Amino acid sequence: APPRRPGSCPPEPGGKMAVESRVTQEEIKKEPEKPIDREKTCPLLLRVFTTNNGRHHRMDEFSRGNVPSSELQIYTWMDATLKELTSLVKEVYPEARKKGTHFNFAIVFTELKRPGYRVKEIGSTMSGRKGTDDSMTLQSQKFQIGDYLDIAITPPNRAPPPSGRMRPY
Repeated sequence: APPRRPGSCPPEPGGKMAVESRVTQEEIKKEPEKPIDREKTCPLLLRVFTTNNGRHHRMDEFSRGNVPSSELQIYTWMDATLKELTSLVKEVYPEARKKGTHFNFAIVFTELKRPGYRVKEIGSTMSGRKGTDDSMTLQSQKFQIGDYLDIAITPPNRAPPPSGRMRPY
């Protein structure tokens, strides 16, 4: 066997050296968002659930392996913006194209510490109007592959329900 340098990993079967990553959590946090090369990066499957009553799905609708029936599957990247996702949803739901339609985005995720799903509202967009959240990306909101996106769509003639802690969950 070839002599090993001190501190290196033992060779894998087939003679290749295994390399261990030494990146710490702090280094990961400080790293700015790198632009994603969509030609070279494999897209992820984003499972999107929509409502058209302006309210997000209840978390119990995601329990025990169930998901709401309004699933939309989108292949996208971590740098997808809310505006970009809005336009994809509008391709599927023509009624959401009306000017003034409000889209409220939330990430639905599980936590290791607690059973069940949690929801985190991340931002909103509106058909035909520029907004501050338009350029927000999934990545910037700590979206993890495997999380769901829940989009509460409010038609233009109805005001979206007030945001905040008034929801039952």
